[in-house]
Amino acid sequence: MPKFESNLMYMFNEFDLIDRYEQASLSGFSGVELQSPYSITIDNILDKLDKFNLKHIIINLPVIDPDTGIGNLALRPDKKDLFLERLDLGTKYAKALGCIGINTGIGVYPSGFENDEVYQTLIENQKIASETLSKCGIKALIEPINTVDQPDFYINTSAQAVDLINQIDHPNAFLLYDVYHMQIMEGNLSRNIKKLIDKIGHIQIADNPGRYEPGTGEINYPYIFNLLDEIGYKGWVGCEYKPSTTTIDSLGWIQEYLNNYNEE
Repeated sequence: MPKFESNLMYMFNEFDLIDRYEQASLSGFSGVELQSPYSITIDNILDKLDKFNLKHIIINLPVIDPDTGIGNLALRPDKKDLFLERLDLGTKYAKALGCIGINTGIGVYPSGFENDEVYQTLIENQKIASETLSKCGIKALIEPINTVDQPDFYINTSAQAVDLINQIDHPNAFLLYDVYHMQIMEGNLSRNIKKLIDKIGHIQIADNPGRYEPGTGEINYPYIFNLLDEIGYKGWVGCEYKPSTTTIDSLGWIQEYLNNYNEE
């Protein structure tokens, strides 16, 4: 069955960020992910991982442009040096924390540049990220995000992400398939997951509409989870949802999976 882990940006927000590691463990999770761990020292996080027997699955690169406050450094032809600096920081954290991957970040289209220049910048930056991370055994993850929640997001379908991965042409570039985003943009989830499984490096989930926990919306998650087993997906599934109530009260859907996994 899938290995589920908790996204600490969305879940356990009733607690301070550093304390969410403990809460994830107490709730039965053996893995966590966190978009931006950079406000916490590596040693402090490692202490929590060790104390609560947790695996840190992924983090995101810190790609917010300090001049605009927008997270699209990977797209900016005038900020390539800054992207590389942020890549170094993200690699340092991911390597120390034992992450399996980094969401390399894309963002919204930057104004003032031609599309060809933006796309070539993205390819160049992603080639460097893929190679840099491959030396550490860390996957470079590319995530398409829906344009309902984030208008003008540059890569917003799995097809666009795969095209980008083909342009990057590096064995360490992988698709981060977020079921919530792809339900909004594409639908046809099971067929697409089957088709793309060899390119998928990580999966994230939330229901639609609302981005709440599985079981609150239109996505048939028991079917999706069974499908992942059938096609042999061995990676982690990140619970990147907004609890519809408290985090603890939102976990009813997952208990059978956590209990079965912990008994294996």
